[in-house]
Amino acid sequence: MSGPDIITLGCRLNIAESEAIREMTGGQDDLIVVNSCAVTAEAVRQTRQAIRRARRDRPDARIMVTGCAAQTEPETFAAMPEVDAVIGNREKMAAATYQPPFASSLVEKRFSTTLEANGAFGAMPEVRVADIMAVHDTAPHMASAFADHARAFLEVQNGCDHRCTFCIIPYGRGNSRSVPAGAVVEKAKELVAAGYREIVLTGVDVTSYGPDLPGSPSLGRLVERILTGVPDLPRLRLSSIDSVEIDDRLFDLIAHEPRMMPHLHLSLQAGDDMILKRMKRRHSRADAVRIVDRLLAARPDISIGADIIAGFPTEDEAMFENSLALVSDCRIVHGHIFPYSPRTGTPAARMPQVDRATIKARAARLRAACEARRADWLASLVGTRQSVLVERSGLSGHAENFAPVRFATPQTPSAILHATITGLENGALIAQEAQ
Repeated sequence: MSGPDIITLGCRLNIAESEAIREMTGGQDDLIVVNSCAVTAEAVRQTRQAIRRARRDRPDARIMVTGCAAQTEPETFAAMPEVDAVIGNREKMAAATYQPPFASSLVEKRFSTTLEANGAFGAMPEVRVADIMAVHDTAPHMASAFADHARAFLEVQNGCDHRCTFCIIPYGRGNSRSVPAGAVVEKAKELVAAGYREIVLTGVDVTSYGPDLPGSPSLGRLVERILTGVPDLPRLRLSSIDSVEIDDRLFDLIAHEPRMMPHLHLSLQAGDDMILKRMKRRHSRADAVRIVDRLLAARPDISIGADIIAGFPTEDEAMFENSLALVSDCRIVHGHIFPYSPRTGTPAARMPQVDRATIKARAARLRAACEARRADWLASLVGTRQSVLVERSGLSGHAENFAPVRFATPQTPSAILHATITGLENGALIAQEAQ
């Protein structure tokens, strides 16, 4: 190996932070870092599964667990015999976390004690999880390269000031804090100089960018500064955003700036006003439909993605049908469907719950609706010309609208090609020619 094994679960922000961790850990071949997600109970289960698999595959490696699940429930991972260290979200972005004597002490801890009676691998793990709500820094370590991605993920914001009743993430990430625009622009310049042709702005609540900075700049203002300050950047994309926070400046850039990619992923969560109120969301169903209508009227080629939760507490069949209809009303072609699972400590966990079988069935119906609409959308792109960013394999890529594309012959990784779409196969567009 040539460095640590980084296992990333969850969001694009975790992807960005995992690459920063890779840089900070250097050439520690004996280290596995599991960067966890806590958004659902299933995400925590997958984290535990990944840890056990990593231990089976590499019995002599050191395993450090970090991320939102480690931050919100460190005791869960400290109790796992496979784990050497549990690291909070604040600690994971400090280079000193991965350097001796801390790193070397983990080696001593693992091999100094053998608990054969219960099959444990070593002594109790090191736990370093600070109060995330006390974090106020605005300049996280930003990665300079991304091992598995043709696009770069640039963290511009972290944390969240909202308290949606279902969400544990503010307790994993802390309050909202923004990276100064100057630092973002300089990092964007570095990424372009390193060969990246597309940058994705990411964070926990990206559209809340700026109120904690001098002058309270908006996300729209930040985007303007990036596009002006980095003229050689061909493609700029936004990660998941809150539709109610799209101001006029940002809307105008999305609608009219060709370097802004025609693809938005909206944090909608539900399509019923009563459920939205019980979630403590800040938009109505009509607000969601209205912003999508405005976006499509201004830029007809834009593709819409959305997060939708199935089976939120108190959701009856009529309420669910409103969420199901939202797939069509908002023309959602990139659907992320989450079966609701209670997160301990959140208000929604104390509300009357929908039974698990119903939640599972509703999630399946939402996925089917999204898949059907996506299939129709992809079919409509056959015969068109698309600008495609080639992924690292050289055999696939993504169009500006984030439609997946496969090439008949290998292409230059990270290149942007203008390809003719000649077919559709297994959920991906087929490009027989590229130039």
